[in-house]
Amino acid sequence: MTSRRAAVLGSPIEHSLSPVLHRAAYAALGLDDWGYDRVECDDARLPSLLASLGPEWVGLSVTMPGKRVALASADEATERAVVVAAANTLVRLPDGGWRADCTDIDGVVGALRAAGGYQGEPGGSALLLGAGGTALAALAGLAELGVADVRLVVRDPARAGDALACAERLGLRAEALRWADVDLGELAARADVAVSTVPAGVADAEAARLAAAPCVLDVVYHPWPTPLATAVAARGGRLATGLDMLLHQAFGQVEQFTGRSAPRAAMRDALRSATGDVLPLPLD
Repeated sequence: MTSRRAAVLGSPIEHSLSPVLHRAAYAALGLDDWGYDRVECDDARLPSLLASLGPEWVGLSVTMPGKRVALASADEATERAVVVAAANTLVRLPDGGWRADCTDIDGVVGALRAAGGYQGEPGGSALLLGAGGTALAALAGLAELGVADVRLVVRDPARAGDALACAERLGLRAEALRWADVDLGELAARADVAVSTVPAGVADAEAARLAAAPCVLDVVYHPWPTPLATAVAARGGRLATGLDMLLHQAFGQVEQFTGRSAPRAAMRDALRSATGDVLPLPLD
């Protein structure tokens, strides 16, 4: 019998790897009566779903397209969720409400430190491709790592308003540059770290140029290897991936849902097994 329940919400959701991570964590913690499922849920349905959940529900992982609505639907929110205007984590409060958080930021920081070997330093600089929701979490992660200057490269700078506003809230100096007008190789070579948040295929033609950065985070991890990963390896650079991000963001969710320390090695091993051991997924 399941006494505590959690789930990942999103649409589409059938390929989510979150159950692999959470179920491995609950098993390692001896929480044999805890369950974690996938729930197909778009942003329009999310508020009514939250209202329908009983007291056995302890937490929810939220993926696209519901992260903004998750924040708006919560009864309280962490400061960092407010800064990035999105929540990937909802935790049940003692009074039955929900607290919103954004552990995606932990995912960026953990991936860059553990897989990318980037420890950061005050006043660092970054190149960031894209200005969507993942880019906002990346901005917060970069700020936590000491980055002070960010160059946002986007197709249309007029659509980068949310990212620029987020950067301002974080105290970052940021400018939005039109993709067609810049030399990505030069920008990457001048940056301490480069992060690509664009979908698979979008940056493939620029992979060799982006690999000029000493440390690269490519949020794409399927199909693997990406052209950017191949280019970074050819240059002998340091690479973090979206799979590393997924792992590191899940640690905080497990800890907030259970009140226990995340069994990191067990979660890492489960994710490696579920993905065919394509990546080492280092923990530190």
